[in-house]
Amino acid sequence: MKKIKEQFKSVRFKLFITFCIFVMFLVVCLIAINRLVLENFYMYNKTKTIKGVYQKINEYYENPSLDKNLESELKKIAYKNNFDILIQADTNLIVFSTNKDLLENVEKITNMLNMPELSRGPNVIYSDENMQIRRITDNTNNLNYILLTGKLVNEYNLYIRIPIAPIEESVRISNETLILIGLLTIIVAFFAISFITRKFTSPISQLSEITNKMAKLDFSQKYRITDSDDEINELGKNINTMSDKLESTIKQLRENNKELEKDIEEKSKIDEMRKQFISDVSHELKTPIALIQGYAEGLVENVNKDEESKKFYAEVILDESNKMDELVKQLLELMKLEYGKREFNNKKFDLNELIREVIRKCHVMLEEKNIEVIFNQNEPVYVYADDFYIDQVVTNYFTNAIKNAEEINGKKQIKITIEQNNNKIRVFVFNTGKNIAQDDLDRVWGRFYKVDSSRNRENGGSGIGLSIVKAIQTNYKNSYGVENKEDGVEFYFDINLSD
Repeated sequence: MKKIKEQFKSVRFKLFITFCIFVMFLVVCLIAINRLVLENFYMYNKTKTIKGVYQKINEYYENPSLDKNLESELKKIAYKNNFDILIQADTNLIVFSTNKDLLENVEKITNMLNMPELSRGPNVIYSDENMQIRRITDNTNNLNYILLTGKLVNEYNLYIRIPIAPIEESVRISNETLILIGLLTIIVAFFAISFITRKFTSPISQLSEITNKMAKLDFSQKYRITDSDDEINELGKNINTMSDKLESTIKQLRENNKELEKDIEEKSKIDEMRKQFISDVSHELKTPIALIQGYAEGLVENVNKDEESKKFYAEVILDESNKMDELVKQLLELMKLEYGKREFNNKKFDLNELIREVIRKCHVMLEEKNIEVIFNQNEPVYVYADDFYIDQVVTNYFTNAIKNAEEINGKKQIKITIEQNNNKIRVFVFNTGKNIAQDDLDRVWGRFYKVDSSRNRENGGSGIGLSIVKAIQTNYKNSYGVENKEDGVEFYFDINLSD
């Protein structure tokens, strides 16, 4: 139904309707002209003709030498013009007649001519002293005629009758022919206009479709340029040019918008990072600042006068200051990792060598806590990443394992293993000891979260080591996690294998 309505609104349909109305108007005008003009023109033409016949007959009688040819000449004229001619002498003697019917009706015609209504008014077409042309109706035969009556130079009476029926028939046939021609013209016009309008409206429809898509910011469709150099082709070229410029401009605007959104997002991230940093620092530095303040006041007020106590106070202040400095550095590093402000210097390196170096650096802590380390990887395993940050991941896992390692079944161990899976290497760091509560398995990756809140400040750490691991692995889009085992806890992380 929608398509039908669209067809009625189309240019093709409007052109067809306009043409049909024009053709019908033309046919009606021609029919009206036929009815109003053709019959009058016929009357005028026939009147002129019979006047000429009247003059010609007079010429024959004025020149007696032509008498012998009069009859044959009148027959030719009568046949040619569909006349009935009657010449009557003053003694009622019929001199010449081309139609017996006219001969038989002379008396009737004479009586009709004597009727007052035929001697004047609209029935008289032409009249002078010798001749009169009238339009008469034969009610007996229901026929109309043009009748000339006149006196010849020799005093003979002349009657010429012309039937009007042929012109009426001609008008009727002409009108029917015009109607038929009009209908045929409309039928032919339907196909002609369909073909012609398709040729003209097809590019217009194409342009309409293109502009509709342009309105929806779809610039993929272009107008097909033809060889013709008309206005539509020129319009198509201009629309293509406009489409290209709009597409380019909108593309540029989108890029600028993306950059603006990126700048706004960057600004938002920096603001969020600043707020988070201030919140974290203010939260974590309360205790060390309070300690420093307390011990500093003790020194100022000389609470302990012996040098050993003063030295102890100073060492606590220095130790807390160092912890604060390390904490702030770690927080800054964590913020940069979490908000994508840190660029990685990726390269190929031996992961096993890095792990062995971390174990070596923690040798003193291992001896103090009497922890056995099991790491049996001797062959090089080359990975591709930033070795500085992978060192932080391994170090955080390893130091965390040292802090939480406990003796189970007579063993206090840390075991490091490596597995390869496709293009990834997974590193496992296991330590014997207590399992982590199920509710705490996801929380250990949060800032400042400590599973054992009873640990002292000296051995407890800052609580952001695993948060740094999470941030590094998230940047690399690699997996990490922790699982409880039968006799301990195992942390793991993935790293990309080198090509």
